[in-house]
Amino acid sequence: MTDVTVTGDPLTPSDVLALARDGAAVRLDPRALDALAAGRAIVERLAAADQPAYGVSTGFGALATRHIPVESRAQLQRSLVRSHAAGMGPAVEPEVVRAMMALRLRTLCTGRTGVRPVVAETLAALVSSGATPVVPEHGSLGCSGDLAPLAAVALALMGEGECLLPSGAVVPSAEALAACGVEPVVLAEKEGLALINGTDGMLGMLVLACADVTALLTIADVCAAMSVEALLGTDRVFAADLQALRPHPGQALSATNLRALLAGSPMVASHREGDTRVQDAYSLRCAPQVHGAVRDTLDHARLVADRELAATIDNPVVLPDGRVESNGNFHGAPVGYACDFLAVALADLGAMSERRTDRMLDKGRSHGLPPFLAHDPGVDSGLMIAQYTQAGLVAENRRLATPASADSIPTSAMQEDHVSMGWGAARKLRTSVANLRRILAVELVVAGRALDLRAPLAPAAGTGAALAALRSVVPGVGPDRWLAPELAAAETLLANGALLAAVADAGVALA
Repeated sequence: MTDVTVTGDPLTPSDVLALARDGAAVRLDPRALDALAAGRAIVERLAAADQPAYGVSTGFGALATRHIPVESRAQLQRSLVRSHAAGMGPAVEPEVVRAMMALRLRTLCTGRTGVRPVVAETLAALVSSGATPVVPEHGSLGCSGDLAPLAAVALALMGEGECLLPSGAVVPSAEALAACGVEPVVLAEKEGLALINGTDGMLGMLVLACADVTALLTIADVCAAMSVEALLGTDRVFAADLQALRPHPGQALSATNLRALLAGSPMVASHREGDTRVQDAYSLRCAPQVHGAVRDTLDHARLVADRELAATIDNPVVLPDGRVESNGNFHGAPVGYACDFLAVALADLGAMSERRTDRMLDKGRSHGLPPFLAHDPGVDSGLMIAQYTQAGLVAENRRLATPASADSIPTSAMQEDHVSMGWGAARKLRTSVANLRRILAVELVVAGRALDLRAPLAPAAGTGAALAALRSVVPGVGPDRWLAPELAAAETLLANGALLAAVADAGVALA
């Protein structure tokens, strides 16, 4: 794995993924160290001045009117981190913490937060070590940044709190830092505030979700194509000239994928003539419209993420002309809205997948398939309860589509009287993504068995490759078996990229 160099320039989504998921190490560019030193010089001049400066010589939030004497300012920063590390609940996933750390590091390296180079160097060393601070799930309102989650990271930099080692052991942070050869940092003026006042947690989760949803949208097209074949549907509705009548870019991409996946399908060709059905059900016919709208929603979320990756979030912020100014850039509304919007779209995508699944299992609507695709209906229940599981996941994603960002609870004695709930929006988006992967895994298993039952009719090259990949981990038609491990195996096939790789290996290029 190649190291990621942090300069203070925006990180790319690929950089974030490399640091969060692939264990990449960090190298600090000399330009970043110069910017850090320049920003710090401004803060130190303010610290020596008589005039109070927020975050340097005052309290925080509703306590900002309290002037802090010079001899108490180091304690002020330590107290800030300790008091704000007030999260509760289970630890968030290490990849989320690593993304959050990487994004905070990049902001520090702009020089606009006023921390000393040693703070950035210590954070970079912790990222590179593989040790991950333990961050409780609950505590951020997504305004004034992700305060409690970032405070848990800052606490670890001080040698306090807990860290998860690469071995899986959770140990005191002082022990973890010592094991990794990282010296704890003693925070100076403004540095505690600079470490916690960012939207890096919610942004990291949005970047990770965008990467996951990109793959799931292509998988959804594969599953839909398999379901079209299994239900003896038509591919004529996916024709380019019909799709061009409604020129949404996402719709065009999904329709292109469906045409590629169904190209040359003997199964589709078998009923082109003599089929008395006039139109397929919406869950088949309108797949490009729904899948495509989700693609366009994802494009909007990516745009928001790209803008945030170029942002410098802190309050107050150190400007090049020497001013240190308060601002509201820590408000998480842009990220929270994007997370909520994407969760709505994913809920609808999963609902359409479940409708295709249900149609394949219903003898009255499946055009000749056995009830529930059972080997011996009545003795065997087939895939009946797989649809129950899928329906439960769809229902949960509908609940998760309720926007977190529509809520706000005032805090800090009404100084912080409108908050974004962006962290909550990002947390539920992660659950929505995981649920969608399971929903599509159920459709894949059901469509695969339905295709088997259509033999001797054969699927297209693309869908046939997907079916072969499924059969490498999930057996075909037969008497009832313990189903949960087979659904889990299908989920893994989607998560590890093997399904899409099999389609690509068959020469079918997908967007």
